[in-house]
Amino acid sequence: MAASLFKWLFLFLHPLYISVTEISHNAKDKTLEISCKMFTNDLEATLEKTAHAKVDLSEPKDKKVTDKLITEYVGQHLQLKIDGKTVSLHFIGSEKEADGTWSYFVVNDVVTVKRMEIVNSLLYDNFDQEINIIHASVGGGKKSTRLNYPDTATTLEF
Repeated sequence: MAASLFKWLFLFLHPLYISVTEISHNAKDKTLEISCKMFTNDLEATLEKTAHAKVDLSEPKDKKVTDKLITEYVGQHLQLKIDGKTVSLHFIGSEKEADGTWSYFVVNDVVTVKRMEIVNSLLYDNFDQEINIIHASVGGGKKSTRLNYPDTATTLEF
């Protein structure tokens, strides 16, 4: 009981602002599969600021509208270049899980990946303590990095 109370007090007094982006190259399908997880309340607050409207990701009135908001937001704040070529993220879907919301994207026609340039400023426009963690898997190798506000760019070599 005391441990859970301490954990709750710690999170209440010292909130965490973290997103996780996972990028995986699927060589067989020649795609990049991208998953972004953000705390639901942080994403809602950020989308509300952008859309100038109330956003409820737990019980959306219109899931198509909220998915469009997520698509546009992530598209503006997560950009990738693969081997020097800018690629487009295509929205697959989103789902809420406990305190987080996952959004899923795919990039088509990616045969190989030697160099991945990533610009990630997810939630930076609302939280100046944001930490964006990035995990990338290519050809059986995995690399991870983090971007602490205000840093937005990183490059991974495979």
